[in-house]
Amino acid sequence: MSGISDPQSHVQSRTSDDCDVVYVGYRRQGRVIVEKRPDQEQLTPERSLELVNHSPSGFEVGYCGSGPAQLALALLLDYTDDEDVALAEYMEFKAKVVSQLECTEPDSCWRLTGREIDAALRELADEPVAPSA
Repeated sequence: MSGISDPQSHVQSRTSDDCDVVYVGYRRQGRVIVEKRPDQEQLTPERSLELVNHSPSGFEVGYCGSGPAQLALALLLDYTDDEDVALAEYMEFKAKVVSQLECTEPDSCWRLTGREIDAALRELADEPVAPSA
């Protein structure tokens, strides 16, 4: 699937401190805002846009479109700090994780922990590769 020689190597190399990372998303003036906690650092699309430009207007959640694709790439890029892993896994991460996040009510938010991202990456790495046509 990913073309990475050892797709689990990143997951296995994470330290316990990294698992304490939590991404929290909410809406402000109709836009999805994502904060990386505990530092309250805002995640922006700029770094991910340098790799793939799906949605220059920002992030989205709850479906499988361009805004969620940009968020999936940005999350994996920020969390793993590995462009190869992020590029290889973000579309499936979008489909399995980001499309399931909800942020519909004015005061609602979603949370995605480092442990949940690690688990998703492990699950994606364990999936069989579909034969190419």
